[in-house]
Amino acid sequence: MRLESKVALVTGGARGIGAAAARLFAKEGARVVIVDTLDDLGRQVQSQIQQSGGECLFVHLDVTIEEKWRQAIDATISSFGKLNILVNNAAIRGEGGVEEMPVRMWDDVMAVNTRGVFLGTKAAIPEMRKAGGGSIIITSSQFGLVGTDIADPAYIASKGAVTVFAKAVALRYAKEGIRVNTVHPGPIKTPANDFFSDPVWAERVNANVPMGRAGEADEVANGMLFLASDESSFVTGAELVIDGGWTAR
Repeated sequence: MRLESKVALVTGGARGIGAAAARLFAKEGARVVIVDTLDDLGRQVQSQIQQSGGECLFVHLDVTIEEKWRQAIDATISSFGKLNILVNNAAIRGEGGVEEMPVRMWDDVMAVNTRGVFLGTKAAIPEMRKAGGGSIIITSSQFGLVGTDIADPAYIASKGAVTVFAKAVALRYAKEGIRVNTVHPGPIKTPANDFFSDPVWAERVNANVPMGRAGEADEVANGMLFLASDESSFVTGAELVIDGGWTAR
């Protein structure tokens, strides 16, 4: 199995891409810690993994609070003894354009999407150092690489920020064997992307995808699996784009 003996922590692991990654990592031998604020859904994923023979722990975590991160890392070490993989996946969206967006909404998006990534990375690195290295995977977006007029400016800005943040951290910790990479999904059918329930909006989104369709959460999880595994041992500071060709235009 590709992640045998490894321990992975996945933020936003209760649904969507995070849940898909958690299930796949467990299937490939990892012991998985799911963290999220959606307790019921998180425990459902935990139960699914356990019923399939995997080892999994759910921990309630607001990724914007540093003390809660310390508690989540402590729970991981207490249960599984180490940390090898961190998937910084938790994110939220805003609404409206620059003129319409309240400052509070901008701050909320930045708190989850950028502060949360910073705090998770900060908390994980000391444990990865003890483990002799590790892999940090940050979920960015195709909008972390290109602009658009169909997503809110706070979300776009946050994804651009974590893309370059990953490169800075990758350079700083490369010689310690701690790899940091970003994944850039295009439009993915998840519970958070409820715009696919609107045929007109879905058609508009899919028209921007050369493959002509939205992606599936499992397709992104497969890319994360590569970055989490030793198969990507010479990959750091990289951008793995999984967008159906969106950014190739």
